[in-house]
Amino acid sequence: MACGAITIDRRASAGGALACGALTRRGTGISRWRCRDFPDWSIPGASLQGAVVPVRLGESSGMRAISRIIAEVADTDATVLIRGECGVGKDHVARAIHAASARRERPFVKLNCAAIPVGLLESELFGHERGAFTGAHRRKPGQFEQAHRGTIYLDEIAELPVTLQAKLLHVLQDRRYTPVGRCDFVDVDVRVIAATNQDLEDAMARGEFRPDLYYRLDVVEINVPPLRERPDEIPVLAAEFLARFNVQYRRQKQIAPPALARLAEYSWPGNVRELENAIRRFVVLDREHVVDEPLEAARPVFTPASHAEGLREIARRGAHEAECRALRDVLEGVGWNRAEAARILKVSYKTLLNKISRFGLAPSGRHGPPTRA
Repeated sequence: MACGAITIDRRASAGGALACGALTRRGTGISRWRCRDFPDWSIPGASLQGAVVPVRLGESSGMRAISRIIAEVADTDATVLIRGECGVGKDHVARAIHAASARRERPFVKLNCAAIPVGLLESELFGHERGAFTGAHRRKPGQFEQAHRGTIYLDEIAELPVTLQAKLLHVLQDRRYTPVGRCDFVDVDVRVIAATNQDLEDAMARGEFRPDLYYRLDVVEINVPPLRERPDEIPVLAAEFLARFNVQYRRQKQIAPPALARLAEYSWPGNVRELENAIRRFVVLDREHVVDEPLEAARPVFTPASHAEGLREIARRGAHEAECRALRDVLEGVGWNRAEAARILKVSYKTLLNKISRFGLAPSGRHGPPTRA
């Protein structure tokens, strides 16, 4: 279903390799980019991923604006910072940039900065020499080396330790780095795309993200809108996921048009990823071949944006609620004899009155704190 502002038509070449037939940008003076068959860029031990997967961006005004930015920056080496909530499709935007660039036949290397232990992250990024540390029995090329002449995509960049932020800054400035256990520099030609769902400005204020790295990354900034702000795309995406999973799991499930349309009424806090999982769950588990009612939305998801309390605030609120409940139970148990309640709770009479006033407690049928007779 080619309905995005940027699409890639996948066809099988004679040798069986996937080929990008034509990547079309609608609505600009740039009409077509051609790309030859993608070679196999897999390197043992490397997380290389080519741009031959479908790159689909939506037709909402926000996504069309992103498509225009991609068309303008694709043929440059400008660093791009992609921002947006979890699951909005930041990976697809990064792949679209790579697919539209002159580097599209070179490696696309993705590294999740939050998924690798801090102690291994420097070696993973920049590689190490044999004997650089205990257990380094052979030389290992880093992700920057494997992305040479291609694109490296640093996901969850806000999770990068401050100590490594300085080294990444020098790579962006000088286009060279020093592998672990090596004295000389290694030159690298790579385009850097970074992504985050965190507030980097807030992280800078807390001293957790270097301002100089932020300004070096933020040459071109792309903000991907959440799915709830582009509801017209939800039925289209759902239909695409349904077709894909029917083929993958050898099913023939269908969603009636009214149910498909009603999917747009849900806010999808998990964005495209949540919608994808909901469709996958329906295809795999639901016994009905055709669903007329709206699909069961994903289970309630904890989102940091809507639950900003830390553990200290949660504990304080929990203690406050427990104290109020205990005070009310004791007062009800002694028929609101405040002197007896103070004795049971082992507090002074004055302290008890203050707490009754603070919690707004009153005997049943009355409102507000009771008055002393």
